[in-house]
Formats: sequence, structure tokens, C-alpha cells
Amino acid sequence: MPDKLRIALFFGGKSAEHEISLQSAKNVLDALNKDKYEIIPVGITREGDWYLESDIGIHPCPAKHIVLDLGQSKQLIGVNDKHLRQSFDVALPILHGPNGEDGTIQGLFQLANIPFVGSGTLASSLCMDKVFMKHILQQAGIPIADYVTVNAYQYPSINHMKILQRVGLPCFVKPANMGSSVGISKVKIAEDLNAAIELALRYDTKVIIEAFIQGREIECAILGNEQPKASLPGEIIPHHEFYSYEAKYLDDNGAELSLPAAVTAEQQTLIQDTAIKAFKALACAGMARVDMFLTADGQAILNEVNTIPGFTRISMYPKLWDISGLPYPNLLDELIQLALAHFDKRQQLDTKH
Repeated sequence: MPDKLRIALFFGGKSAEHEISLQSAKNVLDALNKDKYEIIPVGITREGDWYLESDIGIHPCPAKHIVLDLGQSKQLIGVNDKHLRQSFDVALPILHGPNGEDGTIQGLFQLANIPFVGSGTLASSLCMDKVFMKHILQQAGIPIADYVTVNAYQYPSINHMKILQRVGLPCFVKPANMGSSVGISKVKIAEDLNAAIELALRYDTKVIIEAFIQGREIECAILGNEQPKASLPGEIIPHHEFYSYEAKYLDDNGAELSLPAAVTAEQQTLIQDTAIKAFKALACAGMARVDMFLTADGQAILNEVNTIPGFTRISMYPKLWDISGLPYPNLLDELIQLALAHFDKRQQLDTKH
């Protein structure tokens, strides 16, 4: 029997989405086939320290404080115990938000010559930053909502009326680099715009103010590298004002999921084609969840692309693949194989001249 692949599962992280990462990682750990894989859980604290864990949870133990060897050995090395050396074959980052989903840890893995699941540095950073993501989508001819960007240094002198003339009311105010609906506000009256921007600036130095799109909230899961495939679409029907953090994670009745979404064959093709087009335009790899609005006049207006989608018990990405005929454990198998294939292809590139 061949040796098991050793999977280093990274979770936690320096992000407001730390707790969501823990939930996702617990589900991934449960779903990974223990007959195929030896799993090495690596917990990252809110301060950025790495610890070798016996289970999913940030309970730092000084004897298990570790760092990554940046050589060719693909090893995690003990900080206080130099005899602690844990090698692995593939990194599986289940890290949401900044310092995990934004290209930072992906760049580290690339420097260390480590295969890893998901998109590389460029795609991860582009999709994390909603402003740059929209630039690319616009260039690719993919419909998006109108928007205005406000940086922290601009905030004291912004022209509120000019912004609202551009995007209208209601509008959404979001941190440019954040997920899980953290720091997002739906602004219905002009007097609430300041407070919404200040809330978003707690999580990022750049804020995006988007026009409200009247449409059904549709999500589509993408899987693959050069030839990605799209899942059946699903629909989110929020019971809150919008699909907020509370609606997603704190209220069991915060939203209704329609899986698969009740759409026509023509609408399904439009959704899937739009999702794949966005995935390719942003140079994604491995996986992504593509969120969009399906309007009454038949448009698919793209909202965002998430390169490390949630894997919690309520998350849409694994649910969408499950209804498309790919169960959770098989989905993880395919993601790991895609990571190895992507790595092997990069290894064939010439590094000498």
C-alpha cells in the first residue's frame, strides 16, 4: 500500500474571519479521507504565531510552536524543540480574509516550493481586493455594479452627495479587503453613509461603495485549473436585510438556501458561463465561489469571486458540488490532485537562461 499523502491543514489566521476559518477547518478535517491522508493541523493565532495542533483549535503549546523551513524539505520545524520536524506533501490553506486568502501565504508557499490548494499569489490578491477585482472584470466585459472607492486618507474630505449621485440609494458600503460580510452596511438614507464608511474603515484602509442591484442572489462553485468546470447554481434567500455576517453564521434562520436554484436552462448556462469567464479572467486555480445577481431582465451581474470559500456546515461551496454529484470527501480529493498537477506544471518551467 502506498504511503499516505501528508496534508498540512492551515487554519485560524490574523483576520476578522478567524472564527469562520476554525469552523471551515473542522469540517475539512472531518471530511478528509484518513485512509488516503495523514493530516497535520497547523493553527495560526490572531497574532500570527504558528502551532502544531492535535486538533482544530488555537490552544498554543510552547513545545509545538513551529516555523516553516524555506528550503526544499517541506518541513515544519519546532521553535523551542529543534528535534520537532514534520514534513508534508501538500499545503491546504483554509484561511479566510487578509493574511491568508489575499496571496500572502500563497507567496510563502511558492517561495518554499510547496504544492498548495487554490489560487496563486496574483489571483488571490486580485480577488481579495474588490476594487482591483472589478477592474479586471470590467476589462473582461463581465457586468458589475457601479461603485466608488474611498481611501482612508480621502475620507475627511469626501463629497457625500457626489458619491450618492453616482451609486444611488440604497447602496452597500464594504471594506475592500474582507469577506464573510464583515464590516458591510446597507445604507438607505444619506445620513447613514458616514457611519457605514467608518465601520468599513475599521477593517481596511480602502472602502468600496456599491450601487444596490435588485436581483436574486446566485452562487456558483468552480473547480479546476486550465479547464475549470462549474457546479449547478444555488440561490440564497436572506431573511435579514441582506446576507450579513449574522445571517450567515449567527442566526440559524438567517437565510434560506435553494439548491439547486430554480432557474431556466438558459439562465443556468448564463450563470455557469459567467462564473467560468470570471475565474479565468482573474487567473484563478483550484477552486472559487462566484457570487452574482440574476436580474429580472436576464442579466448576471457579478458581485465577487472568493478564492477560499467557506467550508463550514452551512457553506455553499461544498453544498453546490454535492448537489452536482461530487460529495465533500471527493471534492477534497480533487482539490488536492489539482494542487499537485498545478505544482508539477510550474516545476517544468525553465528557471535558467
